[in-house]
Amino acid sequence: MALRLGLPKGSLQQSTFRLFERAGYVIGVGSRSYYPTIDDPDIEPVLMRPQEIPRYVAAGAMDAGLTGLDWIMETQADVLQVCDLVYSKATTRPARWVLAVAEDSAIQSPKDLQGKRIATEVVNLTRQYLAKHGVTAEVEFSWGATEVKVPELVDAIVELTETGSSLRANNLRILDTVLETCTKLIANKRSWEDKAKRTKVETLAMLLQGALMGEEKVGLKMNVARADLEKVLALLPALKRPTISALTDEDWVAVETVLDEREARDLIPALRRAGAEGIVEYPLNKVIP
Repeated sequence: MALRLGLPKGSLQQSTFRLFERAGYVIGVGSRSYYPTIDDPDIEPVLMRPQEIPRYVAAGAMDAGLTGLDWIMETQADVLQVCDLVYSKATTRPARWVLAVAEDSAIQSPKDLQGKRIATEVVNLTRQYLAKHGVTAEVEFSWGATEVKVPELVDAIVELTETGSSLRANNLRILDTVLETCTKLIANKRSWEDKAKRTKVETLAMLLQGALMGEEKVGLKMNVARADLEKVLALLPALKRPTISALTDEDWVAVETVLDEREARDLIPALRRAGAEGIVEYPLNKVIP
């Protein structure tokens, strides 16, 4: 039986499809379809709002799904959290639910919210946060455009942000972080007991995590004279150790390694000065530790 897999519809949809493509899967979907195609006969994907995926996975309507830690906690869904997949619609950093107030608000701490009104999409998370701080306040569900409700309609909001730019554009000040969240691969606990489905979910976890790691890393190849090898190796990071291969010319070797992309810019000139030649940088689709 195929694995019924919930994929997030909405802001995360395109970045999720790109992640699957990097992992080796091809997904297609019509403009109005909730049932994408995928080039794996053992997977049946369904597009659904990420807010709903935890409930349907917990109930067994879906075997697994991609959703946020925030929605797992908000719905209090009893699911197995298989792995973290740290990506969002604009960045590869975790997103945050933050408590925000008007820039000129007198509210300076959570304690100042006593008796106030707060608008948010994560009502349960917000109430839990307030209870932790010993604060009683009115928490109302927001259907959207939450940022514009402060200060005329509500005293504060709890809103999801990646960079904070939208909040700043609306003259809002972040007071505190309520929850840091990321996408999670989750599974129904009964489906996890099925050997074939569990293997499929574990394979998905490995390939998706490998694709995310591959986004941040590049490969480097170079030729190095044996006389310069020690100097070059001293500069090179690697997941374990660089790969060294003999060349036809016995006085030279080929060296290959994987490193963070942000390191390559400064490292390549240093490698060249240390004696490396024929340096090639190349992108990676997946890195499986």
